[in-house]
Amino acid sequence: MSRPIGKSQPTKKPCDNAQSGYWQSTLVFVTYQITIDGKKYRLDLTRSEGRWWCRLDGREVEVDAVLARPDVLSLRIGNLAYEVKCERVAGDLHLWVGSERFSTEVSDPRSLRGRIPTADDHGPKKLTAPMPGKIVRVLVSQGTEVEAGAGVLVVEAMKMQNEIKSPKKGKIQKLLVSEGAAVNAGDVLAIVE
Repeated sequence: MSRPIGKSQPTKKPCDNAQSGYWQSTLVFVTYQITIDGKKYRLDLTRSEGRWWCRLDGREVEVDAVLARPDVLSLRIGNLAYEVKCERVAGDLHLWVGSERFSTEVSDPRSLRGRIPTADDHGPKKLTAPMPGKIVRVLVSQGTEVEAGAGVLVVEAMKMQNEIKSPKKGKIQKLLVSEGAAVNAGDVLAIVE
């Protein structure tokens, strides 16, 4: 029996393994398919008791994550600490861990498409919520001209703020949410034309 990817679902931890994490009574919050330097991984993320837990290809890992500044995460995995910087260069996503750079692709199976920008800038584009959360800021108003990559909205999920950026240069045709609104994954937040 297969289960849909990206839905909140109960998962079980083995009872005889005390280090297997908090999977017994928690919900998988979100699942991503990640490619790092050509190798594919499945990442399930869950937040429980103030900590991040993940399963990377089925292996459970406890992660403490703090957004140090925009596009920079401070991670503690086990007894090791890492600073991870995220940068986009000409449409490619790169992660820097210390002085090492990794070419990365992240796809969200819930959206049935990769989060890789396409060359098609024609026609209106919908900005959708990447995960359930709350709109904490609206950065532009309807009718505003925006550049590709400009921030439009900020969604808070699991105590982390995610800026939703315009996929193309254009005009905000419609804002469909306001500050304080609760949103689900895939909800259309705005339309850029």
